[in-house]
Amino acid sequence: MTNIFFYDTEIGRLGIAEGGGAITNLYLSGDAVPADAVVCETELLREAGEQLLSYFSGGRRNFTIPLSPDGTQFMQSVWMELRKIPYGQTRSYQEVARRMGNKDASRAVGQACKRNPIPIFIHCHRVIGADGRTTGYRGGIHIKTRLLELEKRDGDLRVRRA
Repeated sequence: MTNIFFYDTEIGRLGIAEGGGAITNLYLSGDAVPADAVVCETELLREAGEQLLSYFSGGRRNFTIPLSPDGTQFMQSVWMELRKIPYGQTRSYQEVARRMGNKDASRAVGQACKRNPIPIFIHCHRVIGADGRTTGYRGGIHIKTRLLELEKRDGDLRVRRA
């Protein structure tokens, strides 16, 4: 069974879903939510919501809730690498691929970012183009830009290019 609860944030209404004792999805405004999900604020969803709201207010830089995104082994590897990108920093798709040991996999890294079911908690917004430009984001470039600006307001955003 999947439980979901919705939280109003500065980037819109976000739905956080959990199953099996871990967060499985974060639904951005406009995302389709599973029809069979039960709207219920569990203890885990309450904690995830509090951490998310604290992140938006500048009070939290790291998330400490259990995450269980569904994806291929390669996607899981990418998402683990994304979680290592520190708050306020960015990496290029190419650099993420290189850190994973496959410098030619930048497009595949981009596809894994696109399919990230738990954005924000898994930091795909911190991945940018090799030229430093803000590139695609499931919720739209305006949301990715807003998230990067939010992290920048707490200090200088250090852009690291490959």
